[in-house]
Amino acid sequence: MTGPGPGLRGALAAGRFAVTAEIGPPRGADRDAIARAAGHLRGWVDAVNVTDNPSAHVQVGSLAGCVLAAEAGIEPVMQLTCRDRNRIALQSDLLSAAVLGIPNVLLLTGDHPVHGDHPEAKPVFDLDGVQLVRTARTMRDEGRLLSGRVVDPPPRFLVGAVENPFAPPTRFRAARLGKKVAAGAEFCQTQFVFDVAAFAAWMRQVVDLGLTQRCAVIAGVGPVRSLRAHEFLRTRVPGVVVPESVGRRLRGVPAHRVADEGVLMCAETIAALREIPHLAGVHVMAFGYERGVPEILETAGLTRRLRAG
Repeated sequence: MTGPGPGLRGALAAGRFAVTAEIGPPRGADRDAIARAAGHLRGWVDAVNVTDNPSAHVQVGSLAGCVLAAEAGIEPVMQLTCRDRNRIALQSDLLSAAVLGIPNVLLLTGDHPVHGDHPEAKPVFDLDGVQLVRTARTMRDEGRLLSGRVVDPPPRFLVGAVENPFAPPTRFRAARLGKKVAAGAEFCQTQFVFDVAAFAAWMRQVVDLGLTQRCAVIAGVGPVRSLRAHEFLRTRVPGVVVPESVGRRLRGVPAHRVADEGVLMCAETIAALREIPHLAGVHVMAFGYERGVPEILETAGLTRRLRAG
């Protein structure tokens, strides 16, 4: 008899502390960019998200990026947003992912185009993230499209969603995750966590609602490697809450030490998060710094992923 297997599904099924990371596809026709990033992460993460035009900025599509990540030997998670597609295109992309062997999908509403590099673009938002999760589960579990037509054979991907524990009003955030779990989310990746105590309080609400029995919660983390990046996260990225203590710590070291201090803070955050009961793992967002993820994980006390038989 074999174990639950490698990858994200295997890690969650086995109760291992899961580690995922993120790759932003290039803004150019560079086929090797995904492979280069994946090379730094391979062996250290259970799966890697390939973003879907994040913050409404044009990049290579997530589906193509996932295929290239798989070719590079790393399990992909396809992100799919409702911003740019109606329900026909969304269901078609989900079927395309299944046909191409993408084992995981992360479904979200998406940032409005006004925040991106084409602010004049017309948004779609035919469905929202909760409805898209329900759509994917209907396709998978009932073998039907929203139209009622049969999907044969149905897809078999693991269905994920996102949540931001820190968005106001915070008292409703656990209940909002509950809506996504009710729709069928099997794992959830969160926005950046910088305030571990506040995140732990949110997790207690999530546990009290019984959500972790049906959905694995994976906390988002990432290194802040410059004061400019700190300011960008604090003021320009929707939904990110950065406590003043982070800025004070970065400003409290010599300029040449800021990057290292940001990496250390990320590792310390991961180590602290590992102590939170019922947390299933961490999702490391280190845009353009994939080479540093192994150091962050190792400093946090995490080891290389072992391939399950």
